[in-house]
Amino acid sequence: MRILMINPNTTGEVTALMARVLEPQLPTGVTLIPVTGRFGARYIASRAAAAIAGHAAIDAYAEYGQGCDAVYLACFGDPGLLALKELARIPVIGMAEASCHAAAARTDRFSIVTGGERWGPMLREFVTTLGLGERLAGIETVAPTGAEIARDPDAAIALLTQACRQAAQRDGVGAIILGGAGLAGLAARIQPHLEIPVICSVEAGLQAVLAALRDPPTKPAKGDLALPAPIASVGLGESLAALLARP
Repeated sequence: MRILMINPNTTGEVTALMARVLEPQLPTGVTLIPVTGRFGARYIASRAAAAIAGHAAIDAYAEYGQGCDAVYLACFGDPGLLALKELARIPVIGMAEASCHAAAARTDRFSIVTGGERWGPMLREFVTTLGLGERLAGIETVAPTGAEIARDPDAAIALLTQACRQAAQRDGVGAIILGGAGLAGLAARIQPHLEIPVICSVEAGLQAVLAALRDPPTKPAKGDLALPAPIASVGLGESLAALLARP
């Protein structure tokens, strides 16, 4: 089985980092197909960048989705998630979506720690759309973006650990999500310093994808997230234009 892992950030090193962290966790017979966004921001850290990333995500699905059994939208914040769920005939799982559900399954209230100061309000809005707004106790952001953390993770460990401790003490939560593609693999290094679970968003997303492969959700035949009617378009990439013309 093949998992299309879409990183709508345009930094290939972040895609490679996630692949290195996730490939040892793949069951026998499951292959990860990592794809980096064709256009857009190097690392998504604003509303404008996130809007462009949603386009890049469905563009990547149109180009590489054929022959895959599931899509992993590997960007915390899940730009383009619902559009992908609408267009795809296979399961689509978002990193933030999966992480929040994993945290909610462990505890009544959870907090998020992530890189990039502008992500705070965007993530709160996103978690509310999942129906988990009241379960989210707080969001702690650190100034470095995920891309900056990925370039020098050793330098960021102390900062992230302190942010996780601060969120845990302030919010009184039962779990912390360490969110962000560029933070892949760092939760395990922070966990020894906290008494509550620290959830790696990248790994939580993979586990949700594997669960969807074992028990695929039913694609709606009509209504929201059903395949859309054919869409005439101008100026899009050839593969995406073709997908929209014949969903």
